Amino acid sequence: MLLHLTASWVSPTVPLPMNTEVPAPPDPSTGSQERERLAREIELELASIEARKLELAAALAGLRQGPNGENEPPARDPHERISAHSPSAAKIALFKSLFRGREDIHARRFESRKTGRAGYQPVCQNEWAVGICEKPRIRCEACKQRAFVPLTDIAVQSHLRGADPTRTDSREVTLGIYPLLNDDTCWFLAIDFDKSSWREDAAAFMETCRLKSIPAALERSRSGNGGHVWILFSEPLPAATARRLGAFLLTATMERRPEIGLDSYDRMFPNQDTLPRGGFGNLIALPLQRKPRDGGNSVFVDESFTPYADQWAFLAAVRRMVLSEVEAVTAPVGGDSECLGVRAPILDEDETQPWQVPPSGRRPDPPPQGALPDQIDLVIAN
Repeated sequence: MLLHLTASWVSPTVPLPMNTEVPAPPDPSTGSQERERLAREIELELASIEARKLELAAALAGLRQGPNGENEPPARDPHERISAHSPSAAKIALFKSLFRGREDIHARRFESRKTGRAGYQPVCQNEWAVGICEKPRIRCEACKQRAFVPLTDIAVQSHLRGADPTRTDSREVTLGIYPLLNDDTCWFLAIDFDKSSWREDAAAFMETCRLKSIPAALERSRSGNGGHVWILFSEPLPAATARRLGAFLLTATMERRPEIGLDSYDRMFPNQDTLPRGGFGNLIALPLQRKPRDGGNSVFVDESFTPYADQWAFLAAVRRMVLSEVEAVTAPVGGDSECLGVRAPILDEDETQPWQVPPSGRRPDPPPQGALPDQIDLVIAN
């Protein structure tokens, strides 16, 4: 919990709660499991200290801004004044308010040093724990011993800095979030472009957003070979509504620029209207990760694809849409002929008949058995 202090009351002493007793180095004969247990305790203690530092930094920032007098109008948005020079706690708060997904779970990117295989997996307290974790035999989605870790300020700080302050290794940290919430709503819509023509297609899509008065932000991906267009909401919207907005904008872009074709369009986030059976939905990598950012990637760019000089001031100024705005934009859509049908990818790796899976990933009841038709019509389309 962040402290809310004013100039009229300041605690004379703000103790830093921590265990002042420094653990002694383990005996050389201590077993590996005991050493791992002690290491986990120290990591938790370090995380607690870092969290307390963020709380105090936020309180200090509030004090240095001065008192809010009776005649002083309150700020419209607490994040409006955030810039590259703001305290870390303020930046983290802004970041979490914009790129919001499920808060009870998040993912971290991994890359095998042996095989070179890379991907994302949920962060779990029991990962690789002897006698508990059964990866890769059992997937995280089906594990009964899973203990997922919520997305904390420390985790976001590690992503932005590229390294975990609670660990002594130099492992790079890149986080991903699951946009689809448990109630089938979402805080944002992201459109992914990732082929050679991604610049032209993303620019055309951004132009459509401008013409439709849709506030959108373009991020160059961490690889530099693609981009994400983010449309942020001020409240959780039904994922079906958000995805309908995306389909409408894609259709409008293709109608306005039919020569483009949007071949680089890959997918939307969230990928589904409703949570798939036993899963979390597709994840999306968070922007502003440190290592790619140093190379000019994972950052937000303008219409000429030049990164904004102050990423934080740009993000603080991005307007967020409300439900009534989204519904007003998508209201003219009267049928499938006016709007692209955007299908969801198949999540179930065991699925052997993907053509039978609806966009939600949930199978309907089987139809009653009957005679097969003499003829069917197929439509070939992009």
